[in-house]
Amino acid sequence: MSAVANQGDILAIEAQGGPADLPASTFESIARGCAIDPDAPALSFFMSADAYQDAETWSYRDLMQTITQAANAFHGLGIGKDDVISFLLPNLPETHFTLWGGQAAGIVAAFNPLLEPSVLATLLATANTKILVTLAPFPGTDLWARLQPVLDQVGSLEHVVLVNLAERVRGPRQAVARQLQQQEVASLCGPEGIRGKVPAHVQIHDFWPLLQSQPSDRLCWERKISASDRSSYYCTGGTTGLPKIAVRCHGNEVANAWSVGKFMGGAVRPGKTLFCGLPLFHVNGVLVTGLLPFSNGAHVVIGTPQGYRGEGVFARFWEIVEHYRINFFSAVPTIYAALMQVPVAGHDISSLEYGLCGAAPMPVELFKGFQERTGLKILEGYGLTEATCVSTVNPTTGERRIGSIGLRLPGQDMKAVILDENGNYVRDCGVNEVGVLAIAGPNVFEGYLSEEHEAGLWLDCADGRRWLNTGDLGRRDQEGYFWLTGRKKELIIRGGHNIDPLIIEEALHQHPAVEIVAAVGRPDAYAGELPVAYVQLKPGAKASESELAEFAKSRIGERAAQPKFIRIFDKLPLTAVGKLFKPALKRMEARDSISDALSQAEVPAAEIEVVDVPSRGMSVVVTLAMREHEAAAKTVLGSFPLPFTIRYGG
Repeated sequence: MSAVANQGDILAIEAQGGPADLPASTFESIARGCAIDPDAPALSFFMSADAYQDAETWSYRDLMQTITQAANAFHGLGIGKDDVISFLLPNLPETHFTLWGGQAAGIVAAFNPLLEPSVLATLLATANTKILVTLAPFPGTDLWARLQPVLDQVGSLEHVVLVNLAERVRGPRQAVARQLQQQEVASLCGPEGIRGKVPAHVQIHDFWPLLQSQPSDRLCWERKISASDRSSYYCTGGTTGLPKIAVRCHGNEVANAWSVGKFMGGAVRPGKTLFCGLPLFHVNGVLVTGLLPFSNGAHVVIGTPQGYRGEGVFARFWEIVEHYRINFFSAVPTIYAALMQVPVAGHDISSLEYGLCGAAPMPVELFKGFQERTGLKILEGYGLTEATCVSTVNPTTGERRIGSIGLRLPGQDMKAVILDENGNYVRDCGVNEVGVLAIAGPNVFEGYLSEEHEAGLWLDCADGRRWLNTGDLGRRDQEGYFWLTGRKKELIIRGGHNIDPLIIEEALHQHPAVEIVAAVGRPDAYAGELPVAYVQLKPGAKASESELAEFAKSRIGERAAQPKFIRIFDKLPLTAVGKLFKPALKRMEARDSISDALSQAEVPAAEIEVVDVPSRGMSVVVTLAMREHEAAAKTVLGSFPLPFTIRYGG
């Protein structure tokens, strides 16, 4: 199967039309992948980086049987096609079984287990959760201790299914792990055990006994899953007020997996191995290292429950690649930056073919340096939860343009459009003309669970189609490559984590001394962006930056959203109509961050200017006093996700 090399290949695929027998559901899609070679390895998992050679492996036959058991178990607990199974889990085999078995029975809601308990309770309640799958108490984990006190706030909850990490410990150590787990339950829950800590009407189940009581060769009820049936809920952006939950259907997920597979040709097929390090509550981890490989018969290796964040994973990453002959992985720029610090010497990583990079722009120097060191082809791409996962990517066999987010996927339309001041469609953009990026196709989601979040979401482009307003600014060049030039929706992207500025602004607005707040992203060579809050105090009011930082920390549920810096200004910049003018603040942060980095590298810069270039977005112009500092300056500037120009002056 040939991979896409250029825009012409995409048009040729579309001219042939989509497959007449595209699976209607994720369950059917995975079943077809399993049928390719039932005895081939489908999923491997190791508990710790030190024990990476001691993995537990499920064949495709095992995978399909366990997913079927999970579907039957959830149905047996009363789940129908419109009922919700939520999970709060790290990266585990049980997470995949819950995802795909749950979607065969009902709707699966994936939530970040690191969120604060009050936020989790709101999410679970808003999703109308009927079954919650989460971790049982276990030494070294705090999820149950944080979650248990808020379970009574989820009125729809009927069942809690507990995953015991002791079951994932291999060999003779498992007996010790089980004993420690029982001691942890006794310590946290007392003599009444878990039963005494859960609302009386909620039933409690152990994950594996629940599944193993079910048939594995068939679904126990008659259900014909339609492509339009809801499959999953995912949080997107921030969670201010009522959570912003994206609703997707089976057709969305199947279509996106098919499009990515078609685009990449033989890069994901039987005999290929993918490393899963991104969290499985996020669409990238779920699709790129889940549905995509499972639908095509490839092998997925899950590295520790914490993924890339697991202790020792970075230090042993090249060993893991060598041992499993990893061909492909997906990551964000901060992960590539961390791996750049790990020596490759002595490890055979010749199996590596491609690394997908999304969520945030990749600094040019990091891109070049990583490829030179590893031989890996980095494929920069773009996607969003509302369009299932992947929308554009640089081709595996064609030209990979650094800084570009690549070509659109076959079967999905994408264009830049001009909108009027009310957000209404005016016209399509010309070649290299900057506009708002809009997407249409079978991968575009149904909408948000709460309609109040949909203001300005849909565009009528006068062609009878349903276009998604991504909120991102970009352009398309003559050869069909897309380039991001800005984010109209002002999300702050910290290490691939989307942060809605409103989370920070609403929290600080609650302080009695605060009059105006503006949260923006500060460019950072490692994290991509760090959240910074600018504050204007009320006349006569007093508050210190440290006081406001503690205040914000106590009210912001997402740890990543807690501002790195708070800056108090007498007057924040406003537009002519009195709105906060954030571009001025973002330019100020960019200049300050780059100035600090150049200073640390002992590069004397005569002048640093941050400007907005229509075709490139926010850009940096650095004037150097001496040409001898050019190489060092390029290294520093190349580590930031911003285009730059170097000039020379006295």
